[in-house]
Parts: sequence; C-alpha cells; structure tokens
Amino acid sequence: MMRHLFLASLLAMTAMAARAEIYECIDASGNKRFTNIPSEAKGCKPLNIVPPPIPSRAAPSAQPQSKPAPAAAPANFPKVDTQTQKDRDADRRKILEQELANEQKLLGEARKELAEQEATRLGSERNYQRVLDRLEPYKKKVKLHEDNVESLNKELRTLR
Repeated sequence: MMRHLFLASLLAMTAMAARAEIYECIDASGNKRFTNIPSEAKGCKPLNIVPPPIPSRAAPSAQPQSKPAPAAAPANFPKVDTQTQKDRDADRRKILEQELANEQKLLGEARKELAEQEATRLGSERNYQRVLDRLEPYKKKVKLHEDNVESLNKELRTLR
C-alpha cells in the first residue's frame, strides 16, 4: 500500500514538472518561432498557456439544453421564390429517380453476371479458394450497386 502511495505521488510530481514555459519569438523579418528552451528565448515573450480544464464526472444537469437559434441570413442574401424552389426540387427528384432506375438496372445485370459465374465456376473448378477469388470482383460489383440503390432511396426519402 505504501509503495502505491509513493508511486502515485512520484507520478503527480513528474506531471507537474513536465509543464514547460513556451516562448514566442519574432525575428527581424516578422517570422514567428516558438520554443521551450530558455537559453534560446532571449528577447522573446513568454506565452501564458493555461492547461485545459479537466471535465468533471458530475451528473448532468436537470435543465434541458437549449438549441442555439439558427443564424439569420444577411439582408442582401439572395432568396428564391417558392415556385422556383418547387421546380428545382422537382428537377432534383426526377434526376434522382433516373439515377435510381439506372442503378437498379446495373444491379440486376451485376447479379445476373455473378449468378452465371457461380454456376460455371463451381462445376469446373476443384480449388474452392480459386473460385472465391474469381467471384470476388463480381460480388464487389453487386455490393457497389446495392449501396448506390440504398443511398439513392435514402436521398429520395429526404426530399420534401
């Protein structure tokens, strides 16, 4: 027990001694340089750096956290009328739906290619690891198109 107390106090003293003074030096051409070596810091000003506070483990306050108010737009900020915004939203939806249809088509083709490869490779190949290695690019292609379809569906759900 005494040994643990000694080690704890030794660590605490070491941590306090590890704090160094930092100096900011500005040369004749205006370049800044920082150092913690006092012999190199002649004519430099010491920086007053306060260590960050240690967060407490106290229970969170019972008061609800208020959200900051959204920043107001400047007076000269360009605005779009309602109809123009609706037209833009409709165009965006149309583009996303076209992309989704294209990705679904590509996904179907990728799945078909994978199924064909699985059918032909499994019957003729004896080494199972080689089969897996050959199928890997086809599986990756299917996964890519599945992820794209999922992302496009998510984007479409967020539209107004």
